[in-house]
Amino acid sequence: MNCVSVWELLGLGLGIGVITMAVAYLAARRRRDIGWVDMGWASGVILAAITVAGMAGGNGWRRTLVAAMAVLWGLRLAAHMLKRLLSQREDSRYVVLREYWGERTRIYLPLVFAAEALLVPLFALPLIAAMQLDGGLGVRDWLALLVWAMAVAGEGVADAQLARFRSAPRNRGKTFRQGLWRYSRHPNYFFEWVHWWAYVVMTAGTIWFWPALLGPFVMGVFLLKLTGIPHAERQALAHRGEDYAAYQRTTNAFFPWFPRKEVRDG
Repeated sequence: MNCVSVWELLGLGLGIGVITMAVAYLAARRRRDIGWVDMGWASGVILAAITVAGMAGGNGWRRTLVAAMAVLWGLRLAAHMLKRLLSQREDSRYVVLREYWGERTRIYLPLVFAAEALLVPLFALPLIAAMQLDGGLGVRDWLALLVWAMAVAGEGVADAQLARFRSAPRNRGKTFRQGLWRYSRHPNYFFEWVHWWAYVVMTAGTIWFWPALLGPFVMGVFLLKLTGIPHAERQALAHRGEDYAAYQRTTNAFFPWFPRKEVRDG
C-alpha cells in the first residue's frame, strides 16, 4: 500500500470537514437549529477516520482497530444528537447565541460552521497518530481499547440516565442526582474527554504521543472553558436556582467523586 503523509491526511480531513459542515449548515438553515453543527462535526470525524484508515501508514490491524473505535464512538454520539435534533427544540446554547447575535446571525452562522470544519482534521490527528504505529497489536492497544470501552459505555449510561429522568413530567425543574450524576455534575462530558485518552494510551512511548495528546487537551478546553460546562451551569442555575446551587456545593463539576456533605451556617 502506498501510504500518504500526515499533512496529506490532515488535508483530506479538512476536505471532509468542509463537506460535512456544508451539509450541516444547509440542514441548520432549513430547520432553524444551529445544533446541526454538532452533528456535522461528529459525522466529519467518522468519515475522516474511515478514509484515513485506508491511506495511513502503520500496521493494518491497528488502523482497523482505531477506525472502528472512532466510528463506533461517533455513531453513538451522532445517534444521540440526531434524536435530540428531531425531537426537541433548539439547544439552549444556540438559542442564547441566536438571541445575542440578532440580525447578525445570517453573517455569523456560516462562520461558526466554517470554524467547526477546521476541528474535523484537528480531532482526526489523534486517530492518524495512532494509525501510524508499526508492529503488531500489543498491551498498549488492548489497554487503549479498555479505556475506549469504559468511556463510550460511561457516556452512554450517563446520557440514558439523564434522558430517563427528564422524560418524567414530575421531574420538571428538578436536579438529577442519581446514578453517575451523583458523582459528577457532568459525567457525560467527563467520559467524552476520557474517550480521547484511548489514543494517547495507544501511542505512549512513541513519537506519536504528542499529536495524540492534542485530542484530550482540546476537548478539555472546549468542555471546561468554552461550550460545555460554563453554559450548562449558567442554564441550570437560571432554571433550577437554589436546587442546582446546592448540587454544585456537594458534587464535583467534572471529575467523578463521592458527594460532599453540605455545611449549613448556624
